[in-house]
Amino acid sequence: MDKTAEKLGLEIVGSTEFVEVAGVKNIPAKIDTGADSSSIWASDIDMEEDGTLIFSLFDKQSPFYTGNRLKTTDYKAKDIRSSNGNKQIRYRVMLPIKLNNKTFTAAFTLANRSKNHFPVLIGRRALEGNFLVDVRKMSVPRKVPHSSTHLNQELQENPYEFHQKYVK
Repeated sequence: MDKTAEKLGLEIVGSTEFVEVAGVKNIPAKIDTGADSSSIWASDIDMEEDGTLIFSLFDKQSPFYTGNRLKTTDYKAKDIRSSNGNKQIRYRVMLPIKLNNKTFTAAFTLANRSKNHFPVLIGRRALEGNFLVDVRKMSVPRKVPHSSTHLNQELQENPYEFHQKYVK
């Protein structure tokens, strides 16, 4: 263990980890110190007349989907601005999580993360005071980014048309 982490009583995690959330094990998660809050893929989000929030973790297309419906009256609404500037209102719920050897409760916003490589994102607030992030460490391999070679060729061929097609 890193001497600084040991001195501070912190566990070291990588930029990707496998986590357990609400009893669902081995979920790949992105550790994102640039994100304030954590987020989890949820579907079938509904509200009962008495104010009980009902949802499923993940979706039928996910290998982590169990079909279980979770119910809670302990939730809040959160105004989220994503990294690309889009604003959404999401529900925020408290869920049990196990990250490395620590089990704790963390706040997660419920979101459709079906298009994301990682169905769970762990933000700063969940990490604070318990973990030190070593970005050199990755428990979950990341996909190789696609090449932008064809875009740069198109840009070089005709910058004006490129701008009109992609940027404007």
